[in-house]
Amino acid sequence: MIYFDNSATTKMDPSVLQTYDAVCQNIWGNSSSLHSWGEKAFNLLEQSRKQIADLMDCYPDEIYFTSGGTESDNWAIKGTAMEKRPYGKHIITSSVEHAAVMNSMKHLEKMGFDVTYLPVDDEGRVSPEDVRKAIRKDTILVSIMAINNEIGTIQPIEEIAEILNDYPKIHFHVDSVQAIGKGVEKLIRNPRVDFLAFSGHKFHAPRGTGFMYKKRGRMVQPLIDGGGQEKNLRGGTENLPAIAGMAKALRLLMEDEDQKVAHQRAIKDRIYQHISQFDKVHIFSKNDETFAPHILCFTIDGVRGESIVHAFEKYNIYISTTSACSSKKGDIAGTLAAMKVPEKIATSAVRVSLDEHNTLEEADEFNRVFDKLYEEFKMINS
Repeated sequence: MIYFDNSATTKMDPSVLQTYDAVCQNIWGNSSSLHSWGEKAFNLLEQSRKQIADLMDCYPDEIYFTSGGTESDNWAIKGTAMEKRPYGKHIITSSVEHAAVMNSMKHLEKMGFDVTYLPVDDEGRVSPEDVRKAIRKDTILVSIMAINNEIGTIQPIEEIAEILNDYPKIHFHVDSVQAIGKGVEKLIRNPRVDFLAFSGHKFHAPRGTGFMYKKRGRMVQPLIDGGGQEKNLRGGTENLPAIAGMAKALRLLMEDEDQKVAHQRAIKDRIYQHISQFDKVHIFSKNDETFAPHILCFTIDGVRGESIVHAFEKYNIYISTTSACSSKKGDIAGTLAAMKVPEKIATSAVRVSLDEHNTLEEADEFNRVFDKLYEEFKMINS
């Protein structure tokens, strides 16, 4: 089995599963309880928070545990909007954000907020100058993803941060779900970034885990009210086994990160160089450092994306039709639509997404199967 759908989700690391199981069996107290079992749970919770903070090069009190990237994005966006609405109701984002961001924006528009959706170029990239031009006196938030989840474009976060240095009251949120462990930590750790969203199941941690980075001094309203957990900002008893597992998964992810990134880029390049030889193939993810090392989006003329996915599945190779969150809806990839790719081509889009456990041998097998399928598709469409 060749699993090339790691941007949708990843397999939990066996050692992370061991940690999860050990915490379930041995440290099962509620971290809010006053007795010794509660104290053990609280200590592990804060150890996990510190470990993540150390890996992210920030303070422990800037890390907030959530259920994943969607909640983290929602919280950063809606929490900022509710906190800052007395001062303004204008928000800037891009036209290629993940559904967690786009639908949060639509929700706020219904509440009277004004959202500017910035266009992108033919590589799905936002222009920093467009960000500058969109800023108004009532702008309270800018939200731009780090790496596009559909085609892998790396956005100019550092340049946008430089612009926002002139506007210190505007919050800057970066959806970093696809960026963690992909060699762009300098980009997402920029001191001008106020909020970062992460999802554990994207880096071999348990599902239903994630965290939000919130810079000290930035205020947000709670999204979930409850018992005062997470410094009174996120109610609900913490999922301690999963949090401890996520902290371990993040540590493992960042070990030898440069080598892992280079390995993924080599696999991507092996596939890129092969499929780019075919005249009916359109590739939307470059194999250079302006794009993520792990995402390759392409189309085959005249073949719908779901047909390509199922054809590869017959050979035990698993890929996806761009974003997993919208694939079952049959939607055209939002990024390709924003890039003004013709609908006839966009409906053919599929995504190969890698991680450090994939191999060059798997890439070679993918290429062999691709050759067979390409000929089959050509015969059907001739």
